[in-house]
Amino acid sequence: MNRYILVLIILIAAACKGGANSASAASSNNAASSTVLTAPDQRSPTSDTAGVVAGPISPTQGNGAGSTANTAAGNTSPGTSGSSGSAAAASSQATAGSPNPNRVPNEMGRIMVLEYHLITDHNGDYARERGQFRKDLELLYDRGYRPVNMSDVLDKKLNLPRGLSPVVFVFDDASPEQFRYINNNGKLEIDPTSGIGIWLDFRKTHPDWNNKAVFCLLSGASAGHNFFGDRGIQGQKSNWRFQKVKWLADNGFELCDHTLWHAQLNKYPDAFVQEQIARNALAIDSAVPGYKIRSMALPQGLWPKNRALASKGSWTNPKSGKTVSYDWPVVFEVAGGPMRSPYDPAFNPGMTPRIQVIGNAIEAMINKLEQSGNMYISDGNPSVIARPAAGASLTATTPGVKR
Repeated sequence: MNRYILVLIILIAAACKGGANSASAASSNNAASSTVLTAPDQRSPTSDTAGVVAGPISPTQGNGAGSTANTAAGNTSPGTSGSSGSAAAASSQATAGSPNPNRVPNEMGRIMVLEYHLITDHNGDYARERGQFRKDLELLYDRGYRPVNMSDVLDKKLNLPRGLSPVVFVFDDASPEQFRYINNNGKLEIDPTSGIGIWLDFRKTHPDWNNKAVFCLLSGASAGHNFFGDRGIQGQKSNWRFQKVKWLADNGFELCDHTLWHAQLNKYPDAFVQEQIARNALAIDSAVPGYKIRSMALPQGLWPKNRALASKGSWTNPKSGKTVSYDWPVVFEVAGGPMRSPYDPAFNPGMTPRIQVIGNAIEAMINKLEQSGNMYISDGNPSVIARPAAGASLTATTPGVKR
């Protein structure tokens, strides 16, 4: 009996020891499982101590080592999905104003020639509000446009970096709203609220926005619309007139004839038409001796009865007997849309169309040109004319031909 009890005690003790070993093993296994869950490649999607989103990387966020490296470096914002991050990056590239190598070069595409008049405190058919004018510059810059002179187009010197497009600004009527001086304690300064003042301020933060625009001048119009104002109009002195014109020429801008006092050329005989154009050219030459004018803008887009006189003619001063001749290749019309590329066989600078800057005309035209694939886009290679292949994607690489 005593032996039976002793055996029973031994069996119970063994069973208790086995249960304790099993519990210890289970505890060890649970601990191992916990370690696996917190391993770097299997942890739950919460931020680590470096602020990097933990967990799997979306395939659209990147690929291969590059994607891993970006995550490891903390370049992914917490809580941001990979696809939206990629879209944001693409959008940033598209609007940063830098050359976009993904735009298909097309140097046979159309070029916008923008027509401005007053830069003032309101918008209208012939006025652009100052803040809106600056927004125009920002829009064009962000969409990949850079200003060029019309002479650059004529000379086929549109040497822009790959992915950028040229745009020609044309300012008509020489009003003080475009170019105004202020006297600051005896120092003559450009009014920052005038068109030129806004342009120069924009250029301070956009150094690749060159001083290139065409100013179609009047020298004898009333109400201040001549060489940017005189006789005290908007505080402008008459002896500043030539100084402004010379400043423009000296600083990279282009000068253009717009007749003496904005005459409607279709109403007058040939002699009067030539006098209007030639006397204004003579005034420009007085401000900048020897300047070669290469363009004129038709007042109100009205052609003279003899259309050839818009680009070539002469006038003899009855007092001095001196003859003033003019001969230029460009005649700006008032409207008509974007002009053809100078490499297009149908390019005709003698009838250059323009886009009147009214409302959202600039953005609408940019969108239209992009959608049609018919916008001038530089290939960055001055020795080659980029011609997109038929049916080419807007992000494809296209061949070119030597100039």
